[in-house]
Amino acid sequence: MRVLMSIKPEFATKIFHGDKQYEFRRVLFKRTDIESIVIYATHPISKVVGEVIVDSIISDDPSKIWNRTKRKSGISKDYFDSYFSGKKVANAIYIKQVKEYKTPIPLAEVNVKRAPQSFCYIE
Repeated sequence: MRVLMSIKPEFATKIFHGDKQYEFRRVLFKRTDIESIVIYATHPISKVVGEVIVDSIISDDPSKIWNRTKRKSGISKDYFDSYFSGKKVANAIYIKQVKEYKTPIPLAEVNVKRAPQSFCYIE
């Protein structure tokens, strides 16, 4: 199973360049059979730009997640703290393989009509 995930263009670029090997989420998908993530780069790109293979997902106290992931987080500690402010659990998706598309594609090509706020399941 795959998910389409909305990601800011700056973070998508860091993922494809290998500077960001963890994608952080406050809310995680309920399904446990997610093998890959199709990346939709949000405004101003507003297209599907590539996909990644999920290695593993860790969920824990935000401070523990930061300590485990900070070297490959691709974000600052301040950004991390702000994103997880008030949350008891942080989720980190570890990316093991990336594939950036040469030409970004419209959502319609992955059978999605509207960009998800966070993510949606796709076939």
